[in-house]
Amino acid sequence: MVKFLKSGKVAVILSGRHAGKKAVIVKNVDDGSKERGYGHAIVAGVERYPLKITKNMGKKRVAKRSKVKPFIKIVNYNHLMPTRYGLELDTLKSVLTVDSFKEPSQREDAKKAIKKLFEERYNSGKNKWFFTKLRF
Repeated sequence: MVKFLKSGKVAVILSGRHAGKKAVIVKNVDDGSKERGYGHAIVAGVERYPLKITKNMGKKRVAKRSKVKPFIKIVNYNHLMPTRYGLELDTLKSVLTVDSFKEPSQREDAKKAIKKLFEERYNSGKNKWFFTKLRF
């Protein structure tokens, strides 16, 4: 069987609190681990998307509307739907590991780092589709 859920692939979360949200696969575990006996992936996604910006808005308003709220989660493969899109995430792999889920403070630090990376990417204009809300 071909492995198509690779790191860097953008997927849509299908169930749970983040259902319908886009996320990028950071690390995938095909065979499962000791705690989770099923195939799963560590994902970083967008919980709250940036708002629309028009040309007559001031800098302060643009900065406020360009904020991204991220989430990190370990998701079962059954609850992921892969898309054709990818996202380069060299720095994301070093920030998010299995250890960052053990303690809430580590989780918050990882989320802050991901928020910074996502906002930089959004403001540079790359991966525009990833930062738009799914319309369904």
